[in-house]
Formats: sequence, C-alpha cells, structure tokens
Amino acid sequence: MTPKALVLTGYGINCDMELAHAFKLAGADAERVHLTDLINGTKKLSDFHILALPGGFSFGDDIASGKVLANMIKYNLGEQVGDFIDSGKLIIGICNGFQAMVKMGLLPAFDSDYTTQEVTLTFNDSGRFEDRWVHLRASAGSKCVFTKGINSIYLPVRHGEGKFVVKNPQVLSRLKKNNHIVFRYADRDGNLAGYPHNPNGSEDNIAGICDETGRVFGMMPHPEAFTHRTNHPSWTREELPEEGAGVAIFRNAVEYATERL
Repeated sequence: MTPKALVLTGYGINCDMELAHAFKLAGADAERVHLTDLINGTKKLSDFHILALPGGFSFGDDIASGKVLANMIKYNLGEQVGDFIDSGKLIIGICNGFQAMVKMGLLPAFDSDYTTQEVTLTFNDSGRFEDRWVHLRASAGSKCVFTKGINSIYLPVRHGEGKFVVKNPQVLSRLKKNNHIVFRYADRDGNLAGYPHNPNGSEDNIAGICDETGRVFGMMPHPEAFTHRTNHPSWTREELPEEGAGVAIFRNAVEYATERL
C-alpha cells in the first residue's frame, strides 16, 4: 500500500504543485485538495497519512501571513486535525504553511496542546521580501521524522514574513531543552551567522521546529523547490547529484508512513 499525502490548496496557496510533485518523487500518492472540499466533507482528512500545508499567500496575507488560513483550519477542521495527529500521522507546513501552523497552535504544541499559540513569524528585519538560497544546520537530538539522517541542507527561501519570534524567554528555553528546534540558519561552514545567512532575523537563527513527537513539522525554507539538480543556482558550474537534496525530507516522511500502514 502506498501512503497518501494530502497537499492543501486554495485561496492564494501557490506552491501546491511543487509540493505534490516532491511527494510523488518520494513515493507517495499525492493529491491536491481544496480547503473547501475538506470543510464541506467532499474529502476526508482521515483517508490520508500525511497532511502538507504549502507555501504561498493564503488569503492575500490579510491581517498577517497565515493567520486567516490558521483560523479557517482551526475552527472548521480542528477536531479532524487533532484526530489525525492522535492517530500517529504526519503534518508538514512550509513557509506560509509554517506560518499557519504556529498561528493555530499546532507548533510547538508543548504538553501535546495543539491549540495554543506560543510563537509567531513576522516581518523580515530587512523590511523586504527575501528570495535567496540559505544553508541550514540540523539540530542534534531532534526527533523530527522528516529530517532523519540530514545534518545540513541548502535550500531557497522566498518570504516577506519569515522572522521567527519568541516573546517569552521560557518558551525559547523549552524549545531548546526539549529539542523542538529542527533547523537553524547558518553559513556554508555550519556556523550560526547573521544576514544574509539568516535572511529574516529569526531569533536564535531558528528556521524550523517540530512538536514533541517529531511528527508535526514546520519550516520556512522550501525543500520542495530543490528536487532536481537544475533547481540549484550553481547547477551549470558544479557537478551535482541528479536528485535535489530536498527530496530526502519527503522520502523520510513516506518511509515512516509506509512502515505504519
């Protein structure tokens, strides 16, 4: 049996085709499903094994990036999402999807509370949209299912509100202590560094976090945008593997889901 990945689409989401393609390359049966079809019951979340929230500009970034999408999901599908997590399934949110996840409380989900917002993502320190490639350093000890075997990775960012913010020092301390931090922005040598290596000014260079189980994961950079060597900015100058490094993130998810079918 092949794991089924639901890739959300609709209302300004625009990275769904890329994300579905990445999951298909990794071996999943990926289906793009409109948010309305989930809300009205035409499609059932319980029929899938992986839920993916893509990047884009959901609801035109009205109020704040991801906030309207977060509320649409939380107040229409919150119980279904909770059951999905409780059943041991996987969720990934990328860029705008990550923004929605933190704003609906799916991350970091301290004490398995998937409803309370503890952190946020806001305007880049540069005051402009950042479209560049960045180096990410994986955190040792992370339980994240999606990043198994990955120590570092080079991926693109494209966002205007990607700054990870934690107002409560105790929350940041807990993120570190309980290994919620999955990726940090770094230079090419793996050292934490400022702009442009950290493209948005994220606190503690945080680029991605997971819940305590490692099955719910969000990140700002786009792994689905590096699935083939020709996606890489230096592909004409460097000898690169045919498969882009981003596929590994989705293959980890598919392998995990396959083992539990």
